[in-house]
Amino acid sequence: MNNTTPPRCNYYVIGESRTNADNAITSIYGSFYMAFEVDADTEEVLKFSCTHTLDLTEEFLKNIFVGRHFPSIDAWLDGTLKRCYGGSSRRAVLTSYRDALKRYHTMKEGSNG
Repeated sequence: MNNTTPPRCNYYVIGESRTNADNAITSIYGSFYMAFEVDADTEEVLKFSCTHTLDLTEEFLKNIFVGRHFPSIDAWLDGTLKRCYGGSSRRAVLTSYRDALKRYHTMKEGSNG
């Protein structure tokens, strides 16, 4: 194996947003973060994590994102959150995803150039 050739790697992106001032996440962390590991070939979300105060919040959001085609999530995320997510950080989830998607596209363009 050639040690000068960099290994193939997946993408790791983080999206950030603000939550309501009275939200516990804001009190504890200052911002809301969501982290995604995205397969470099299939663009599938492999792993997900987020700042949270309740473990169920992270588990619920993980079920929304993991296994999905990362760039396509934007098409249905807002409607899904309105229907299914009653947390006060709903807007922050959408904003964080879109921030992560923007970073993802920037990284992907940089790796193709």
